[in-house]
Amino acid sequence: MRAFAALYAELDASTATSRKLEALAHYLRHASPADAAWAVYVLAGGKPRQIVPTKVLRSTAAEVASLPDWLFDACYDTVGDLAETIARLLPDATQHHEASLADWMARLLALRGGTPETVHAALRAAWSELDAPSRFVFNKLITGGLRVGVSKLTVIRAIARVGGLEHPLVAQRLMGYTDANARPDAQSYLALIAPLAAEHTGPSAAGQPYPFFLAHPLDEPTAHLGSPEAWQIEWKWDGIRAQVVLEADRCWIWSRGEELVTERFPELIHAARNWVDQDPQRAQGVVLDGEILAWDTAADRPMPFAALQRRLHRRQLTPRLLREVPVVFVAYDLLQWSGRDWRERPLAERRAQLERHVGQGTAARSADRLGVSPLIPTEGVSWEALAEQRAASRALGVEGFMIKRRDSRYGVGRTRSDSGGMWWKWKVDPFSIDAVLIYAQRGHGRRASLYTDYTFAVWDCTDPAAPVLVPFAKAYSGLTDEEIRRVDAIVRKTTIESFGPVRSLTPTLVFELGFEGIAESPRHKSGIAVRFPRMLRWRTDKTPQQADSLQTLRALLVSFRQPLIPLTSPCN
Repeated sequence: MRAFAALYAELDASTATSRKLEALAHYLRHASPADAAWAVYVLAGGKPRQIVPTKVLRSTAAEVASLPDWLFDACYDTVGDLAETIARLLPDATQHHEASLADWMARLLALRGGTPETVHAALRAAWSELDAPSRFVFNKLITGGLRVGVSKLTVIRAIARVGGLEHPLVAQRLMGYTDANARPDAQSYLALIAPLAAEHTGPSAAGQPYPFFLAHPLDEPTAHLGSPEAWQIEWKWDGIRAQVVLEADRCWIWSRGEELVTERFPELIHAARNWVDQDPQRAQGVVLDGEILAWDTAADRPMPFAALQRRLHRRQLTPRLLREVPVVFVAYDLLQWSGRDWRERPLAERRAQLERHVGQGTAARSADRLGVSPLIPTEGVSWEALAEQRAASRALGVEGFMIKRRDSRYGVGRTRSDSGGMWWKWKVDPFSIDAVLIYAQRGHGRRASLYTDYTFAVWDCTDPAAPVLVPFAKAYSGLTDEEIRRVDAIVRKTTIESFGPVRSLTPTLVFELGFEGIAESPRHKSGIAVRFPRMLRWRTDKTPQQADSLQTLRALLVSFRQPLIPLTSPCN
């Protein structure tokens, strides 16, 4: 644990990617395979399911530190990070043990589901054995907040350097490694760095997906792309990017975040198995890349993303929920066929095979849950005409176009060497609205001392004589460091009242917020939920009285619902 704590401190102290890479590679070379397995897991983004309830963690720490709850909470509000707060408040360790990272993870995982008394005793014992740096990292492992400025790509590069391997191969082997239910061990790490000779053409384990190929935003004119006929253009769906992996009579569904979400979509599993049963070649191994969508069969269009979230956030899938939020899988690429890796073949060839065996983009051949994403015709069409068609995206429930070179291979991630100029996402401009800042909360990590997380409101003018501000969105991204410091100073001067870490403010600041989608939501006071809100700019030219209203938001919701042109369903 001490060696991993030292690595964490070194990674956190450096801003240079090259230094982080060197430090991580050095650790992996000298750590035991079992420790290296867990280091890769947590640094690549893995988070085990909650081990210790936050309430138990806080109460135990307050007791060990001999502090009343109110004082502990005040310290937490000041520091802004629970793991750091606990590490700073606890007394020095009374004994020291040289247990490994893997040993400590085993002790932590054994606490899941334990009684409060058992967890309480285990935490006290652990804190008494760990030195200050190790204790801090131990707390981070509990809270799942091990953010240290290391990207997954840096982890991949470090593994590749240690194993003498190519980055794409390591990326493929790492797929599924960080699933919340995964239990990395020495064997799993040794498989990551195994010599290339042990590799075969498909994923390295049953049910394992391939690394997702990602597109770059198209922020420049389309003229440099040449003729539209060299490109495959399809709608950019607003769902969950996923891979469906089929082998014999088994099926796995992986999200882009490398979570195994198979059990959330039983109807897709049933449809996929029916499809496999129709052709023996499919049983030998097929991987489809596509999108999971909640689909309104009556309107023949996607449902809002918020509907799909209901399927993800419910612990049990009731018959009513399955009826109210039916889902489809819209395939747009074929990564493996009959057990063979097709990613090096041109997109046009992969697409032809996909249409031959799944559908033509207008209907599913096996069941109404599985289809192919329709293509936008490009023959004899100009980019100007395509831009006009793209403008109708929101009314169709999509986000714009995906533009892919017909001769492109299926790469890894979003590195420029792989995807630059080959795959683009041409999204419509976001919705935008001017809103008033009414609440602020401290950030985390390096921003723990600054107010960076904001709640915004618009005017409810139901009674024109007495309009009131109604909160509707939270946002924390979009401002520069200098703007954040300026806003922080204003927050401190305009605070009306504090509620724990949150401050209510005198309305003085207006910001233009952008967001991708909008839907009704009985869970929100405004009755409206927006998707991916972020700050586009600070409207220093506007007063709070000039901000937009709830009625404006509702008008956007109405316009969002209205279809302008028919959308061909991928799954009839």
